[in-house]
Amino acid sequence: MLLSAAIAGWGLADPQGLGRLAETAVATQFNSRGWFIMLEVSGLLFVAIFLALSRFGDIRLGSDATEPEFSTPAWIAMLFAAGMGVGLLFYGAAEPLTHFEVLKQYNNDAEAASYAMFVTYLNWGFHAWAIYGIVALVIAYFAYRRGGSMLLSAPVVEALGDVRWTRAMGWIFDLLSIVAIAVGLAGSMAMGVFQIQTGVAGLIGIDTPEVLTYPVFIALCIAFIIPLRKELGDGMAKLSNAAMLIAVAMMIYLLILGPTSFLMNDIVAGFGRYLFEVLPAGFSTAEFFDETIVNWFQSWTLNYMIWWLAWSPFVGIFIARISRGRTIREFLVGVIIAPTLFSILWFGIFGGLGFYDALRQDGALSVINAQNLDATTFALLERFPLDSITRAATVLAAFLFVVTSVVSAGFTLAMIGTGGDQNPSPRIRTVWGAILGALGLAMILVGDIGLVRSIIALSAIAFVFIVPVLVICLFKSLSQEARS
Repeated sequence: MLLSAAIAGWGLADPQGLGRLAETAVATQFNSRGWFIMLEVSGLLFVAIFLALSRFGDIRLGSDATEPEFSTPAWIAMLFAAGMGVGLLFYGAAEPLTHFEVLKQYNNDAEAASYAMFVTYLNWGFHAWAIYGIVALVIAYFAYRRGGSMLLSAPVVEALGDVRWTRAMGWIFDLLSIVAIAVGLAGSMAMGVFQIQTGVAGLIGIDTPEVLTYPVFIALCIAFIIPLRKELGDGMAKLSNAAMLIAVAMMIYLLILGPTSFLMNDIVAGFGRYLFEVLPAGFSTAEFFDETIVNWFQSWTLNYMIWWLAWSPFVGIFIARISRGRTIREFLVGVIIAPTLFSILWFGIFGGLGFYDALRQDGALSVINAQNLDATTFALLERFPLDSITRAATVLAAFLFVVTSVVSAGFTLAMIGTGGDQNPSPRIRTVWGAILGALGLAMILVGDIGLVRSIIALSAIAFVFIVPVLVICLFKSLSQEARS
């Protein structure tokens, strides 16, 4: 709490200083260890493939007689809810268009659009969910199969022995996971505020969305502090599912009313290219390119991989909680493939509409995107009928995603901080809610999405070294179980 509160205090007192320090530190890490980050995340994907295809895939997360708590359709729906968030709403059209503007300096427009979509899939696809899946698998295996807690310290102590140095290492792992979750969630909150204020400003006809920053932030704080004081029942799940349904309905709406044939061609071709090129692309490091490409690669792909590592304890605990009774094989196949397919559909539609404008129309969306990423989604929706309804629905979905994420994170942080207590006290949860709010405000004051992403990346650098240790612990215990 003290460390997270200190980061929040620093961000409130000197947001630009915190942002610049994070930017410099992360750039140094990326320049020196970018190769290791890509090697690691690709390694995690290969680990997932190996485990799913090996004899270990038959091991159940729980006793051999344990049955899954949720049906497969319900389980997959909850995986979608875990993967859906304000990030997809924020970057749906904005990210592919941003990549397009960089890549068209080196390729013709058609090739640049194809590469841009591939890079977007790379950033949000198998590698991201392999990170989540492996961390979630480690948590679930040691919690349900080995009878430990749902903390990152449990695998270390269980697999390497309960001695002083393993307890110290586990304590550090838990501490760093708390900071990474808190800072990563705060960055998501800032993105949500930026998008919500832009959407509300457009709906009510205000030319300066910045005047709505603090009212939107206060409304979010009120909305998440109240449920943090209460038990975490199914209310939050219903709100999250409602936000997901809004997003899915909007995606289908745009596919039907938009240039359907163009979008489906884009999705099919993009999926095929991604499927056959994703594994070698995971080892890309932009090694022989100029500074423009290197900076673009570090600012997006490397930053995303660190971002997923920052969120892996939070998302991992959630996925582990809903996956008791699954075999390792069905767990990995469901966690990695289902959300990736959804991301391909999502970006194929939103990004495809952006490319349709850039390649077939006047390119106005690219101009808006270059000026303000927050406004891209809303500018796209304005081109369709009932845009007032769809823009309002986007604002509502973003609001619900942020609220449910903060409430879930508050519970998770309180649980980790109390040694794995599944029902931490309302007082501790409320304190964490206040800290998350302060961190979110600090991120908002930074005012630059690029700097916010750098702060998130800095908080998660340690996980580049933590996750391999967790994988070693998993294989050690799996081998022991196989021998016994």
